Amino acid sequence: MTAAHATPVGNPVSAPVRIEGFAAVVPAGGAGTRLWPLSRARAPKFLHDLTGAGRSLLQATWDRLEPLTGADHLLLVTGRSHADAVRAALPDLREGNLLLEPSARDSMAAIGLAAAVLEHRDGPDAVLGSFAADHVIDDAAAFGAAVAQAVAVARTGEVVTIGITPTGPATGFGYVRASGPLDVPGAPDALRVAEFVEKPDAATAAEYVAGGQHRWNAGMFVVSTGVLLGHLHEQLPALADGLREIAAAWDGPEREKVLDALWPGLVKIAIDHAIAEPVAAAGGVAVVPGTFGWDDVGDWDSLATLLPGAGEGLAVLGDEAQVLGLAATGVVVAGSGVPGRTVSVLGVPDAVVIDTPDALLVTTREHAQSVKGLVGAWRDRGRDDLV
Repeated sequence: MTAAHATPVGNPVSAPVRIEGFAAVVPAGGAGTRLWPLSRARAPKFLHDLTGAGRSLLQATWDRLEPLTGADHLLLVTGRSHADAVRAALPDLREGNLLLEPSARDSMAAIGLAAAVLEHRDGPDAVLGSFAADHVIDDAAAFGAAVAQAVAVARTGEVVTIGITPTGPATGFGYVRASGPLDVPGAPDALRVAEFVEKPDAATAAEYVAGGQHRWNAGMFVVSTGVLLGHLHEQLPALADGLREIAAAWDGPEREKVLDALWPGLVKIAIDHAIAEPVAAAGGVAVVPGTFGWDDVGDWDSLATLLPGAGEGLAVLGDEAQVLGLAATGVVVAGSGVPGRTVSVLGVPDAVVIDTPDALLVTTREHAQSVKGLVGAWRDRGRDDLV
């Protein structure tokens, strides 16, 4: 997949320095297995600088969101095993805003916990936005403008998503289909969502792009805490009740006791299936088109377009002086994994060479989506140290 560079639509709204009454939650989970062997369970992709910008994906996410929310209203949800790494990466993150999951329960539990904590602290009218820790966005001002529009719509009681205008018929993303404009002050580009659709085949994706009604689903949601938890209570009451009970204890001495007692029993489900899809079917979801470049950095093929040297045929993550390519076009190299070792690629088009101290990956960009299969295969061999 390649980076999306959306074309501005409608009337852009100036991005404010701060959006009052708005908080952001950053779910930071998953192992990023399609970016193995660099991304692993113990060091997932959000902790890496994957674009050569000098900041990890997580730090870049903080840099985009903190001006909109302030540090007091920026929450991060991650696994307990990543707590120290997150604290080191984000020294300004408030300790009470670091929500540590005992185990992965998918995105609904993670986002719902943050919503419940915010509801308990600030009330049901507080608006939150959920933004992944491992995406690349190339225009912070346009991103802020889209968020400001989404917050305006969320204050009318809608669940809002920010959809990316497709630049091509990508088959690696889900899509959001819009059905018509909304009339919301402060949100001139907002549209009603007709449905969320799963990743299409190539022919269907081409139809989506040609029709102009579909946008890529980037997994960004903006909604008031009361509306989100109200919808969740209608769909999955036990999950909503459990999250609210945990949140009631979050800022007190019983946090860990209540969390450990209730968390394992929470249903494991994505927010798309729990909230977005059923609420959209009932007419309760809006979309604000994103006017910024976006990429979910889903695999090595996607990352290759973001790295230095991509336009010259040899994209390198790491020390470019240690990598040499001759008669090798469309190549991506991450390495070298051993100090002083060089990587040479000769006459192999579209190759992927990822060199780490204990694992070497050699594949092609065509097979980039299949790399996660190697992770499962090594795990089946008992090599948990590699995954």
